[in-house]
Formats: sequence, structure tokens, C-alpha cells
Amino acid sequence: MAKLFFRYAAMNAGKSTALLQVAHNYEERGMQVRLFTAAFDDRSGHGVIASRLGLAREADTFGPDTAFERAHFDAALACLLIDEAQFLTPAQVRQLHRLAHVGDLPVICWGLRSDFRGDAFPGAAALLTLADDLEEMKSVCACGRKAGFNLRLDGQGRRVRDGELVVIGGIERYRAVCPSCFYNDDAVAPEQAPGLFG
Repeated sequence: MAKLFFRYAAMNAGKSTALLQVAHNYEERGMQVRLFTAAFDDRSGHGVIASRLGLAREADTFGPDTAFERAHFDAALACLLIDEAQFLTPAQVRQLHRLAHVGDLPVICWGLRSDFRGDAFPGAAALLTLADDLEEMKSVCACGRKAGFNLRLDGQGRRVRDGELVVIGGIERYRAVCPSCFYNDDAVAPEQAPGLFG
């Protein structure tokens, strides 16, 4: 029976790399997959899933109005792979769960669990509730502990505590940190750990 999977982590844990590897594995065995990423994430170009390791691949995009229904997908499709899944709406997560269980199509999602304030993204909260299989991928804080949170930084490397929920960016805008560093303002300055942040 097909399932809905959610692979979550802080920034820089290899989520996109893992997605691209799964796509390769399916296709190497002659199976068809569809890849999706958030429409507004244009860091590597519109409709591109890219890894910090240099791997990249074109993908379909989703926005708030995208419907994930079985009729929209080829009957031969073996798996649906979704990057930046934190940007799904709760209704879309429900559609994906139904797609797995009623449409018999495995769906694997990768994304962040929480935003820069430590609050759950609505899509991630729905995935944590409905996904049949959860896996936390590991990322490392500059202090050496497991990172589970993301900090947003301004152009001068100072922590940003409020503002728009979604600001697209990579390591120049965000840092993956452990809970201790998340609550310790003195632990987030990039110049304190230039080998890890620079």
C-alpha cells in the first residue's frame, strides 16, 4: 500500500540532494516519477530543484491553487516527489494523503519543520499530523550539536526576529542551529565561527 512520507530537517541537511537521489533510483529502474517544488522558490531558477552539492533538475511547481488529484497524473507514475513541502497548504497535504491511500501513489515530501521564529509552517504541521512515515534528517549547528531550528539573518549577519514568513534564501540568509543556540543571541553571529559560516 502506498504511503505519504515526510522527510524534514533544518537548513543544509541534504533534503534536495536526497530527493534527487530518490528520483535517480526510480528512473534507473525504468520507473516514472514527477518532481514538484514551490513556485516562488527561484534561487536556482523557476521550477528547478537544486542541491548545494551542485546537482540540479527541472521540476513542476506548486502554488496554493495546485490540486494534487489522481486524475492529474499518469497511471504509470510510480512516485510523486515534493521539495520545499513546508509551503504546501494543509488542504494540499490532505490531498496528498488521499492520493497515497486512495490513488495508490506513493508521495515523498522533503521540507522544513519550522520557520525562523521556531513556529511550524502550516504545511509542515499538516505533514507531521498526516504523514504515514516521518524521518528527521540531520543537520549540524556551528557548535557541533544537532541542528533543528533555522535562524534568519539580515545583510549584516544579525538575527531577524520578525517580518515576512517567507523570505527565500540560502546560507547567506539562514543558519541551521541547535535549540541552545536558537535561544542564545550571542551564539548566532557568523564571525564567531568563520570556518562553518563563511
